[in-house]
Amino acid sequence: MFANVKSGPSVVIIGHRGASGHRPEHTLASYELAIELGADYIEPDLVPTKDGALVARHENEISGTTDVAEHPEFFARKTQKNIDGIDVTGWFTEDFTLAELKTLRCKERLPRLRPGNTAYDGRFSIPTLDEIIALAQAKSVGIYPETKHPSHFESIGLGFDAALADVLHRHGYRGKRAPAFIQSFEVANLRRLRSLTDLPLVQLMDAAGQPYDFKLARDARTYAQLSTPQGLAEISTYADCIGPNKNMIIPRASDGALMAPTSLIDDAHAAKLRVHAWTFRSENEFLPADYRRGDADAGDYARMRGDARAEYAKFLGLGLDGVFSDFPDEAREARDGAR
Repeated sequence: MFANVKSGPSVVIIGHRGASGHRPEHTLASYELAIELGADYIEPDLVPTKDGALVARHENEISGTTDVAEHPEFFARKTQKNIDGIDVTGWFTEDFTLAELKTLRCKERLPRLRPGNTAYDGRFSIPTLDEIIALAQAKSVGIYPETKHPSHFESIGLGFDAALADVLHRHGYRGKRAPAFIQSFEVANLRRLRSLTDLPLVQLMDAAGQPYDFKLARDARTYAQLSTPQGLAEISTYADCIGPNKNMIIPRASDGALMAPTSLIDDAHAAKLRVHAWTFRSENEFLPADYRRGDADAGDYARMRGDARAEYAKFLGLGLDGVFSDFPDEAREARDGAR
């Protein structure tokens, strides 16, 4: 089934929420453009609906990425919930059926930084996992789903580890060589998934804090502790890859400049784990100070494009195995230029 899928380049390019630097994130248009621009994998963040469908949204709270606030029929569903220890007010996917969510239209999440993307506001519906898989298979690329807030959804009876594994298996994704990775910032659901599937699993890691399921279990370990050789050895018992915040690979000083690299990539490789780092973006707002370009006093300085290719080159030179990028075209150019 997957014979025509791009066969593993040395560095894989993961279209982060599609080509979210060019189109509103988590839309079929964003995923399709990512593929056209050279992504090897497309990445949907998954959340469930009230009736158990899996859809792609960055968060289960959807006021920032859809026009839900403009729908009078849904005004009464605005509420406050505690999501992973943070009080959040808005509209949540778990309070809508799939049919109801399909009446909404997506919009750009970062209009200040990506005003050009707002031209596409209102054009696209929220895609389901099945729709995204159909696109990936038609275009012969891989899929890289993230399970969002697994402890929260388990707590309200909408845990979807088994459902996700079933959908992927139904579409033919099986085994370590299948073009599919499943990722999570939590640990317990990855361990559950390990018992449900033999697909590659990815332990996501942030530069601060700890997995939320650790907090619930009163486990004091942090992501920093998981990134030590001992922590990586434990991760290797259930996962195949780590997905660290790129600041864990090359930290930044208080002024935003890059510091000396850590040993994380080498340590992960020693534990037989691949390393796919997040998130590479081309605007000055996100780049290290070393690679920002333009007049810092200009009103549009934050959204100006910096020297993203130099940043890719810096990280790829350390032996990185994959990059999550909002601009897969620039990631591909940097990777291919480094060969």
